[in-house]
This record gives sequence, C-alpha cells and structure tokens, in this order.
Amino acid sequence: MSVFSVYYFPSSDGKTLIHVNQWTPASRPIRGVVQISHGVAEYAARYDPFARFLCAAGFLCVANDHLGHGLSRIEGQPPVYFGEQDGWTHVVDDVAQLQRRTAKAYPELPYFIFGHSMGSFITRTYLIRYPGQVRGAVLCGTGHQPPLVVSGGLLVANSEIRKLGAAAFSPKADQLAFGAYNKAFSPARTRFDWISANPDNVDAYIADPLCGGDATLGLFRDMLTGIQFLTKQSNISQMDKDTAVLFIAGDQDPVGDMGKGVKRACAAFQRAGVRDLSLKLYHGLRHEILNEKSKRFVYQDVLSWLEARC
Repeated sequence: MSVFSVYYFPSSDGKTLIHVNQWTPASRPIRGVVQISHGVAEYAARYDPFARFLCAAGFLCVANDHLGHGLSRIEGQPPVYFGEQDGWTHVVDDVAQLQRRTAKAYPELPYFIFGHSMGSFITRTYLIRYPGQVRGAVLCGTGHQPPLVVSGGLLVANSEIRKLGAAAFSPKADQLAFGAYNKAFSPARTRFDWISANPDNVDAYIADPLCGGDATLGLFRDMLTGIQFLTKQSNISQMDKDTAVLFIAGDQDPVGDMGKGVKRACAAFQRAGVRDLSLKLYHGLRHEILNEKSKRFVYQDVLSWLEARC
C-alpha cells in the first residue's frame, strides 16, 4: 500500500511551477528514497505502477514533470519546450532541487535516482554537476552518441532555429532525431513502434494527450547540448566514484544503438573509475522496458539492486 500525493515547487527558470508526484509507503517502514526522472514527451505519472511496486517494498518515490512536460508547462509556450535559454541547466537544477527537498525531509535514508531516456541524460548531467548527493543511480534506456553525430545535430537544430525560432517544430529536425528509430522495425505499424515491442503500450502512448507531443527546436538544441556535455570523458570523470550505477536497456532499443551505445556509456563510466558499475540488457525489448509485457523481471532486477545497496 502507498499514499499518493502531489505538490509544486518553483523551477530554477524563475517563472514556472514544477509538478511533483510522491508515493509514500503506508504500511511499512521506509527503507530508502527513489527519485524518478522521466523521458522526452511524457510525464512522471506514467511511472505510477513502477513507483507503487517500489513502495510495496518500502521505498518512497518522488518524480517531477520536467519543464514543458506534463503539468509543468511554461505559460504561453508550446509543450516539449524547456524555454528560450539555458533549458538543460534549468531542468537539471530542478532535479537537484527536488533531491535536496526530499533528502532534507528524510536525511537518514539512502537516496537513489532513476532516469529513463532523456531522464537518463538529465541524471548523467546531474551526477557530473552535483557529485556525491545520491548513493546510486539507475540509467534506463540511455545511449552514448558519437561526438560527430551530436555536433551535426546541433548544426541542424541551430540552423532551423534561426529560420523558425526556438519554440517552433521542425519536421527536418524531428526526422533527424526520431525518424531513424523506427527504421529497424520496418514496416512499422505506427510512428512509435520503436518504444515498445508491446502494441498495447504503443497504442496507450499514442492515445495519451500528455505523450508524444512534437518536440520543439529549442528542446533538440538543449538536449544535444546536454549530451555533448555529458559524453565528454573529462566531465564524466567529475562524478563521485563511490556512487553506484546500474545501466539497463532493451537490446532492441534504438536510443542505445541496440545495446552498443549502452555499453559505450558503461565503458566511459568504467574509465572514469566508478567502483560499483553494472549493466544488463534485456533480450528482445525495445525502449520502454518498464512497460513491456515482461516488465516484472525488470522491476525485480531494479529492486534487488536497490536492496543490495541499502
């Protein structure tokens, strides 16, 4: 059993309220805290089944909607948009603010952070900029893009921004960022076949009004800038080497280059000297491994990893 609650706090952008979900164990002592960072064009409440599973095992869970997502929309701006300037910095700082607020309320508990997809890149930036604040991190559905690919994407994004503006949608940039993901599953039934091998999950994602929105050019620029930062080995080396890290992904996830990008990320962490490092790829699963039909195995693996570090 868990008690579900919501609240807001002011974003580091100085003008937006950040929506937070919290799941608190109701019938047993709290063993630890897990903060969840969601992916692009989705929102925190989608992690409700996973959070309730962890709650049943004694973990309090918190998850905020990132800027421009879910119920943390920027007034007067389109969805899937971080803002005109310093968007990636604001999103990471919001994650840090939620961590500080929650850790202050539960200072005696081990604290973990779970990031999926874009949330994994946000988490990786957080681990670099705020080292030593959490006991461990689970990086789900992540990747490690080559520098030339990231630089090329930034050139396209900035070129399109000069023509259309940062808050605009660009089919050219969208095709470059997401269009390639579906190629591995051709002939695809939908635009989003790459997210899950479970058609029901794909259909639920498409039907959800808070999912799958058109990502703005500003978000592409900010996310690529963040990826450029977090994939530099000199920056990775700034992480706390004692923070445990678990990489998990489907071996058919195009975001992680079908597992190869996940292995590159893990190798970069290993070169940085991270002492407690694990990686698990799930055969046949795509991007949203928490929503696949075999999700119970993923849930249990994450729980076992958390328990071993409490």
